[in-house]
Amino acid sequence: MNFASDNTSGAHPRIMEALAAANEGHVPSYGADPRTQAVEARLREIFEAPEARVYLVATGSAANALSCAVLTDPWGAIFCHRNAHIEEDECGAPEFYTGGSKLVLVDGADAKMDPGALQRTIAHTGRGGIHNVQRGMVSITNATEAGAVYTPAEVSALSAIARQFELPVHMDGARFANALIAAGCTPAEMTWKAGVDVLSFGGTKNGCMGVEAVVIFDPKRAWEFELRRKRGGHLFSKHRFLAAQMQAYLEGDLWLSLATHANEMAAKLSSGIVEAPGAKLVHPTQANAVFASLPRGAHRRAQGAGAYYYLWPFDQSLEGAPEELLAARLVCSWATTPDEIDVFLGYLNGGSTPG
Repeated sequence: MNFASDNTSGAHPRIMEALAAANEGHVPSYGADPRTQAVEARLREIFEAPEARVYLVATGSAANALSCAVLTDPWGAIFCHRNAHIEEDECGAPEFYTGGSKLVLVDGADAKMDPGALQRTIAHTGRGGIHNVQRGMVSITNATEAGAVYTPAEVSALSAIARQFELPVHMDGARFANALIAAGCTPAEMTWKAGVDVLSFGGTKNGCMGVEAVVIFDPKRAWEFELRRKRGGHLFSKHRFLAAQMQAYLEGDLWLSLATHANEMAAKLSSGIVEAPGAKLVHPTQANAVFASLPRGAHRRAQGAGAYYYLWPFDQSLEGAPEELLAARLVCSWATTPDEIDVFLGYLNGGSTPG
């Protein structure tokens, strides 16, 4: 009963098999291997973007920070939601890799930027000329840190505002597959057709061991990304092991199958939680994360039985009145099973802890 994060699950067997297969023999290094070339071609096909350039890195932080670095100047503002992953969970990596860009935070429900708020915030930025940080870029997290999903129309609305100010758009897609399944659209419709210039395409949270793809839809930005990736220490010498993961991830649409399962498990979990006494959702369940408030007593039973998940925010305590509501985040992955959800829900509904 581990719902702490989709990072806590192992790699899918097909990913592990691909890594073992890639370990045979000698191949060119630093991305000059046939697997990397095949991955690049496949992602161009998936995104209906024959001119796009594709680069692999091992972490989401690298994908996001390097993407931001090619889209804005050190004196530029990165407009994002105040609960965006690049704001809350990157330890200042975007600011570091851009050489000093400032994250300018925008409000909106369920960690989705409100278009009106984005418009006002961009318009307000740089009003003092040389004395202020300048307008730089927009970054959209999809799915959001609250488990919500931007539709292509919503992405287009934000991109249109960015274009009014001649700003490029980045999408943090660590859970891109989950968002895509939830929105029921194509990869192209979610990205470049909606105005996205650079995508961080996630693999690690959805069954890979550790690989992300940066998809740059404007090839003019590609060479700078290559230089920044190398200079930043994120160009793998044995690059075939990144490519092998991504190749297996994409083969037979495994990436979509794994995300579909994770989303379905989250929907099952969410439906069961709202039926528990005193429980209610904090955010709508649209991808693979469930945010809910539950009585402290229910948390005690579940965690006492071995359920692992985070109270959200972290500063809440299991000590206190059993009827008081405490919010929590529960994340499903490709490895989540219906049985563990059923067991978990049983404890929420009054089942006793073992021993």
